[in-house]
Amino acid sequence: MEITLLQRLAEVGVHSSVVRMLDWFKMKGRGFLLVLERPPHGQDLFDFITERGALPECLALRFLRQIVEGLRFLHAHGVVHRDIKDENIVVDTRTLDIKIIDFGSAAPLKETLYRELEGTRVYCPPEWIMSQTYKAVPLTAWSLGVLLFNMVCGDIPFERNQDIINAAPVFTRQVSKECQSLILWCLSYRPKERPTLEEILSHPWMEGGKAEQKEHSEQEGHSSMPSQSL
Repeated sequence: MEITLLQRLAEVGVHSSVVRMLDWFKMKGRGFLLVLERPPHGQDLFDFITERGALPECLALRFLRQIVEGLRFLHAHGVVHRDIKDENIVVDTRTLDIKIIDFGSAAPLKETLYRELEGTRVYCPPEWIMSQTYKAVPLTAWSLGVLLFNMVCGDIPFERNQDIINAAPVFTRQVSKECQSLILWCLSYRPKERPTLEEILSHPWMEGGKAEQKEHSEQEGHSSMPSQSL
């Protein structure tokens, strides 16, 4: 399945936030060998956070926007990742560009319920813990909420099943109200109340960060212009 889905993506095009499969081979008696692109200066987000601690919100926003755009590409071409977590995000430590990796839990995208999941328990939503069923978009939104909390607080919000079911994260660091709002929306107990990927991108926290980045770029542009003598 992993090879099939990665081939499908390779045929429709390339997205900067999604790892590419370059080739694959069947190894007699040993399964399959996948040849994937390797981002230069790559470090998975788990190690990135472990080394640096909680990330500044502006950096967490930069990562999250790239991740969501990559997921939109996947969904648009009929693929759901199903295991979004820090270990499956690789950061280029020079450019701070990211790539989504490891499609071992991925599946064809559908609107009906899934009844199997090979993802990571602490990133799973309450409905999976309660009934072993879930839908693709609410699952993805929940995982993104856990991931964003992890980035801005330095650790995941839930460890025990009961904590996941309670869906009440406790913020252990100073986090802006706008960022908390997005996290809590993604971690809504009811799947139908969670945002779509498009709604995440249009959330005020995300839009505010976009405006700040634009202003910063404009300031850099002005400061780099040569002064004119009168």
